[in-house]
Amino acid sequence: MNHPTPITGLQLRSHVLPSGELQVSLVNVDTPAPAADEVVVRIEATPINPSDIGLLFGAADLSTVKATGTPASPVVTAQIPAAAIKSMAGRLDQSLPVGNEGAGVVVAAGASPAAQALLGKTVAMIGGAMYAQYRSMKADQCLVLDAGTTPAEGASCFVNPLTALGMVETMRRDGHKALIHTAAASNLGQMLNRICIKDGIDLVNIVRKPEQAALLRGIGAKYVCDSSSPSFMDDLTDALVATGATVAFDATGGGKLAGQILSCMEAALGRTATEYSRYGTNVHKQVYIYGGLNTGPTEITRNFGFAWGLSGWLLFPFLQTIGADANQRLRKRVAAELKTTFASHYSKEISLVEALQPEHIAVYGQRATGTKYLINPSKS
Repeated sequence: MNHPTPITGLQLRSHVLPSGELQVSLVNVDTPAPAADEVVVRIEATPINPSDIGLLFGAADLSTVKATGTPASPVVTAQIPAAAIKSMAGRLDQSLPVGNEGAGVVVAAGASPAAQALLGKTVAMIGGAMYAQYRSMKADQCLVLDAGTTPAEGASCFVNPLTALGMVETMRRDGHKALIHTAAASNLGQMLNRICIKDGIDLVNIVRKPEQAALLRGIGAKYVCDSSSPSFMDDLTDALVATGATVAFDATGGGKLAGQILSCMEAALGRTATEYSRYGTNVHKQVYIYGGLNTGPTEITRNFGFAWGLSGWLLFPFLQTIGADANQRLRKRVAAELKTTFASHYSKEISLVEALQPEHIAVYGQRATGTKYLINPSKS
C-alpha cells in the first residue's frame, strides 16, 4: 500500500555562507506524491564516501568545527580558510543536499506498472541527495536488490564497485596488462583485489601501514608495497618488474607518490631494456589521479623519460564514454557479486543527527582507511 504523500522527512544540507563560513544542518523537506513513473524510497542506508565528504565539508578546516542548534536539530559550522574561498565561489550561498548513493524500501509508487511493481521492494539508488529520510526516484533508475539483501548490503553498490571495475576496464582499453592502486586497503581497494584475483590480473597494491599490508595479504593479495618502509622504492620496482604494470590509479593525489610510481615504472622497464636512450624507455607509463586524500600539490621529479602521462580520472565521465552496453555489463556483474566481490564493510552505523556530532566528524572526516561510516537516516 502506498504511504500517504507528501511525506515530510529530514535532509542533510551543506551551505557555504557569504561570510566564508560553512554550515551543515538538517532541514525538514516535503517529498511530493510520485509522478506516474516515479517511486518514493525510505532510505535506510547510505555510505559516507570520500567524494561525499568533499561536498559535505568542501574546503572547510575541520579543526574549527563547532556544534550549535539542539540535540534533535543540530547545526555544525566550520571556517573556510581565506586562501580556499575562491575555490568555493561556485557554491557560495547555496544550500546543497549531500550523499551520492543509498538503499532503502519503496513506500510510495506512481501509477505506471513499472513503478507499482517496486512497491515494498528494497532498492539501491544513485543520484545525489541520499542523506535524507526519503528520496523520489524514477522507477527505471532503481536497482532492485535480491530477496534477503539488506539496504546496508546494497547501499554501496554503485560508486566503489563501478570505480573498481572502471579501473580494470580502463587498463584493458588503454592496452595495459596489469595495474597499480594506492590507498589499497580501503573498501574499494579490497574490491579491486577480489576482481583482479578472480579475473587473473596482476595488481600491485600500495599502502601506508604494515597492518594494511597484512590485511591485503590476508585476502590473497600477492604484491603489496608499504610506502612507509625504507625499502619502498625498491619493493615497488621489483613488483613492477614481476607484473609489468604500467598504469596506476592514485587515490592520494597530492604529495610525491604519483611521481614515485612513474619513477619506479621507468626503473622496472629499464631493467629489461635492450638499448639505452637519453629520452627514456618508449613504453607509455600512466598515472590516473582519482582522489584527493592528500590535498597538497602533486610533486614529480622528472626522471622517467618522455613516454608518460599524469591526468585525472572520474567514474561518471568514464561511464559516459563507454556506452550503454558496457555500462549494463558492469552493473550486472555488481548485482551478481554484491555479497562477495563487491561486499562493503563499515566501521560504524550512525543516524543523520549523529552524522553532525563533532566526535563522529573527527573520525569519518579523516577519510582514513578502515573508518568508513554508514548513515541510516531511519535510525532515531
